[in-house]
Amino acid sequence: MLVSVVIPLLNEEDNIGLLYEELKGILVTLRDDHEIIFVDDGSRDRSLNILQDIQARDDKVVVISFRRNFGQTAAMAAGFDYARGDVIITMDADLQNDPHDIPRLLDQIRAGNDVVTGWRFDRKDTFINRRLPSIIANKLISFTTGVNLHDYGCTLKAFRHDVIKNVRLYGEMHRFIPAIASGMGISFTEVKVNHRPRRFGASKYGISRTIRVILDLLTVKFLLSYSTRPIQVFGLMGVVSGGIGFLLALLLTIQRQFFGVPLADRPLLLLAIMLIFIGFQFVSLGLIAELQARTYHESQNKAVYFVRSVFRKEPEADLTPDKDSDAAE
Repeated sequence: MLVSVVIPLLNEEDNIGLLYEELKGILVTLRDDHEIIFVDDGSRDRSLNILQDIQARDDKVVVISFRRNFGQTAAMAAGFDYARGDVIITMDADLQNDPHDIPRLLDQIRAGNDVVTGWRFDRKDTFINRRLPSIIANKLISFTTGVNLHDYGCTLKAFRHDVIKNVRLYGEMHRFIPAIASGMGISFTEVKVNHRPRRFGASKYGISRTIRVILDLLTVKFLLSYSTRPIQVFGLMGVVSGGIGFLLALLLTIQRQFFGVPLADRPLLLLAIMLIFIGFQFVSLGLIAELQARTYHESQNKAVYFVRSVFRKEPEADLTPDKDSDAAE
């Protein structure tokens, strides 16, 4: 089994050398072959130079350098594209993820899991601006997606290659990979991992990412539930809005026709008309989204299902002698 370790990084010149030596010491003890893929996300320090020196003396190291900073999600996507391993492991370059946990992740992959995520059970970060937002985000993501994990933000994860190759990443969606992959019907588990305090450099994470995470969460929820049937979400809103508007209009009509109630100064009439028009707009939007969804899937030849394996009996070979050839003899 070939194991690919994907490491996105940005301005980690003080950590790269230490990480490589520690990681290499673990990987050479495995019974599996390995490769290490560093993705330099537009670093402005000496990170790229250090990576080039490492790659020059180790042919199992691959270095990918971006032209500018594209973000951690893009860096992970590039690492996945270049990875050749049967199993892909992701980790941070700041030395907070412990390479000694990698064998435990691989054991869970061998046990039959498709995705194994790390759980920073004893996290070494400040509470207010790091751990508290993470706790809230993990609860919200688990509730919204139905994939219950304690720690979505832990980069230390292991994936089977046939799972990760069907995941397309945009925005800040690298943290949602287990939730996105769950739509394929995968098996996943969590493993408690060691989390170490940062020794060098500054963290690239902050509380400002919370808003972006929430917006991406809405996208993930839509992709998981309605990406192949958007009319069911937009159409439902349209039917509800139009139905309420129609009932209000019917009520006002009855009041006007049978009880002589004037409608000229009734804001309720304008509300009923607005709700009816909104209903038509939502239904129209759902139909347009249906066309977009078909274009999206068919233009990319994107499957609407994922097969784990196929079991069938192969037809037996026909051993009946050829009568024509017998006659010719």
